[in-house]
Amino acid sequence: MRDPSVSRYAAGRLSPIRRVADLRRLRDEQFDVLVVGGGVTGAGAALDAASRGLKVALVEARDLAAGTSSRSSKLIHGGLRYLEQLELHLVHEALTERGLLSTRLAPHLVRPVPILVPLPAGNPAVRVARRAYYGLGVAAYDVFAGIFGPGRGMPLHRHLTRDGARHLFPSLRAEAVSGAIRYYDGQVDDARLVVDLARTAASLGAAVVTSARVVGFVREAREVVGVRVRDLEAPDAPEFEVRARTVVAATGVWSDDMSQMLRDVGVRPGFKVRASKGVHLVVPRSAITGEAGLILRTPTSVLFVIPWGGHWIIGTTDTDWKLDRSHPAASARDIRYLLDQVNTVLDRPLTTDDIEGVYAGLRPLLSGEADSTSKLSREHAVVEPMLGLLLVAGGKYTTYRVMAADVIDQAVRRLGGPTRPSRTDQLPLLGADGYAAAWRDRQDTARRHGVTTGVVEHLLERYGTLTVHLLAMMKTDPALAAPLAGAPEYLAAEVAYAALAEGALHLDDVLTRRTRISIETAHRGTESAAHAAEVMGDALGWDKAQREREVEHYLARVAAERQSQTMPDDLAADAARLGAPDVRGYARDRGVDLPLTTP
Repeated sequence: MRDPSVSRYAAGRLSPIRRVADLRRLRDEQFDVLVVGGGVTGAGAALDAASRGLKVALVEARDLAAGTSSRSSKLIHGGLRYLEQLELHLVHEALTERGLLSTRLAPHLVRPVPILVPLPAGNPAVRVARRAYYGLGVAAYDVFAGIFGPGRGMPLHRHLTRDGARHLFPSLRAEAVSGAIRYYDGQVDDARLVVDLARTAASLGAAVVTSARVVGFVREAREVVGVRVRDLEAPDAPEFEVRARTVVAATGVWSDDMSQMLRDVGVRPGFKVRASKGVHLVVPRSAITGEAGLILRTPTSVLFVIPWGGHWIIGTTDTDWKLDRSHPAASARDIRYLLDQVNTVLDRPLTTDDIEGVYAGLRPLLSGEADSTSKLSREHAVVEPMLGLLLVAGGKYTTYRVMAADVIDQAVRRLGGPTRPSRTDQLPLLGADGYAAAWRDRQDTARRHGVTTGVVEHLLERYGTLTVHLLAMMKTDPALAAPLAGAPEYLAAEVAYAALAEGALHLDDVLTRRTRISIETAHRGTESAAHAAEVMGDALGWDKAQREREVEHYLARVAAERQSQTMPDDLAADAARLGAPDVRGYARDRGVDLPLTTP
């Protein structure tokens, strides 16, 4: 638990000093719950356990949200598609979580975004039938969310004529639609939400350590009593043991790896996880004229076109993936598929020249009999393949809190003692407390700190009420108030803050996850790398060689990704992406010797 003499903010700082202290705790202490995996489910589980008063640690092989949890469609949603599949309990569960996140838990990161369901043109009978069909589905969506009350967090849906639809979205081809239905879902910066979850867990006493790869389990007889960990920031240091009464593996598409570590005793995990690749494109806001998003049906998936600040996010694909899981690659085929699908409804077709960024992620789906990954269940499962080890997998980003509560409920039962129910539905994340008042007073805040209202709004929408700490840094060091080179939407202070308070250890962590410069700029962050490395180096004490090495790694990663996106298929794209090693030496740690290439 947090020392009451220490503020919640100070206790939640993931600073370099805190990492050293938490590494020491991993070596010296025994924990009630050790969570393996720093994605949204793992961070949520760590927070849930810490909020119940348990002694908690979280370890992550790379960075917070380095995998699936930073590569989503950036939506907190119930899933209209699940209504068609009659998975009504999933829809209700997800919409309940959407309301909690947007109104209580993280209103600074989750906000309403309007989305149009275009109604296709056709003869009058078809048009009436389609409007009735989709209208019923969206009405049911609103019912499941709760028609009235502050917990909804989103406005109700509305039917639009063709003219009304094109007024909101002028880029819609007039002949392609007969009208639309507008509804609302939640939009989120997925990686930042994970960081806030981890920091909130840390504020409650959890030890949080990234770049700490689990290489095996510690067993006594037929019970797991801990893990063996390798610190990837100190590759020459010996492995060490972390002892825990319960180990929770929330490793997503790596879940099968956890099970394989126990293969010598013939343990079966109880489920298999199948990876489905989802690719997204990012284009500038000027490429499409519209004030709302779109949701479109495609032959293999649902396609979203979502406004994202000064950009649009277009995605996603839904295809089986059996290659490298650390860095899934988008191929030219994926990109062409997305462009072809979205161009069916746009009056000005998009081309590859419009693309600013591309990212690919892997959904961890519980494997079943379905041939298509789009038909696999988005439900989650918690199993105990061996005493002391709990695996949680499946589910979706929106319902991370439910998954976390389920697995920690089981951990609490096996630990014994008094029942301590989950209370994370009542626990605002760091930055959420007082957010409505901070937003209301943003102009006064800007005047007091000598910055524009736009700067304060930008920071509030990313850091919530923690904005005051970035403003204080900028006052102390005016150089931090400058925009980042090549990315004027971001401030140098955000880079320094990521290193000093948010656990960022490498340049890639900042340009790819603490900010979204890697996908929001046509240069993919290459023009920002040197400036960001300078700021981050000052914060972390890097020498010149380290700064150059970080930039070199980042440029190599961008070059490899660009090359992979020109490849015709997954196999070729994967080979191209693997041309650049992970900055943490993750690939080398797995026995793969990869050359470092630069553009």
